[in-house]
Amino acid sequence: MTPSDPRLGPLTIGLVFETFDTYPARPGAPPDAHAEYEPLATVELLEQAVALLGHASRRLGSPQAVLSAAAARSLGAVDAVWNIAEGYGSRNRESWAPSLLEMAGTPCLGSDGLTLSLSLDKAWANVWAAAGGVPVAPQRVIGSAGEAERADLPGPFPLFVKPRWEGTSKGIRRTSRVEDRPSLVAEVDRIVGGYAQPALVETFLPGAEYTVSVVGHAPPRALPVLQRALETSSRIGLHALEGPGDVPPADGFVHCLPGSLDPGLEGQLQALAIRAFVHFECLDFARVDFRLDASGAPVFLEINPLPTFAPDGSFGILAELEGRSAAALLAEVLASGLERLGLGVPPGISPNPPG
Repeated sequence: MTPSDPRLGPLTIGLVFETFDTYPARPGAPPDAHAEYEPLATVELLEQAVALLGHASRRLGSPQAVLSAAAARSLGAVDAVWNIAEGYGSRNRESWAPSLLEMAGTPCLGSDGLTLSLSLDKAWANVWAAAGGVPVAPQRVIGSAGEAERADLPGPFPLFVKPRWEGTSKGIRRTSRVEDRPSLVAEVDRIVGGYAQPALVETFLPGAEYTVSVVGHAPPRALPVLQRALETSSRIGLHALEGPGDVPPADGFVHCLPGSLDPGLEGQLQALAIRAFVHFECLDFARVDFRLDASGAPVFLEINPLPTFAPDGSFGILAELEGRSAAALLAEVLASGLERLGLGVPPGISPNPPG
């Protein structure tokens, strides 16, 4: 179907997503296997954003549902798709939906399949970020406990161990920070056995952690920087430990905010985030995470072109800081994406309504 002319009426925006209940639990899967999926509240928030622009939304469901609809030639009922689906099981899983939509000829908001796969593989993402002039931590990919026993390491202990291609802090525990070779071997064995992929071993960065959301195009713009709380004893991001993977101590996690965010540092973080966004050829939205090294310099952690839009996530926090609703901020993101796709905004509809 040829996209509707926005001057003639509202568009229909398809929503591709997975909730926590989309896929059945697999035997032997780690407790955080479904951590990347969204609560239904996220889907409802996207629907509110679509409605604020005067458009209609249609829930298409998971990439498997998109595949079925494409085979049945029923995707023509939507003019564009807002995809937040993560897939499962491989480093190409985030590219499932945009690749299917590309084949079906249906316009899609957000980055394409190549960008999504490249950014999900943290080892390749670090290499690509460094090639674009974004500082990264020394790293090494280790594929087994036996290899961990003898491998040359990226630097002195402490080191940090995480899955090579997961998101939403999957696989990260307090034990992910390792202080010696036996602990390294145990963590690599846990990652390889539990997540069916190699481990990425990096120099542990001791400083504050920040996240930068980037939106739009021609040019993209960085939103205000947010500092993330760290767990006090391990200095691992609290957001990573509070998920279903780790077991909190009896008295709960204790957090700290060790950094200060002066205008100079915020500008530096925003500039690096935009540089990464452009170098990875992201589209419409992404989130870039950084930590400070021992000297206080920002170092790239990851770029996520499929950031969560959950009401309590970064976009929800940023909207609250700006004194407006999360739906209003996401409507602005949607309007910019539709403009990039050549679909525009219907006359008289503001992409940034009050409250």
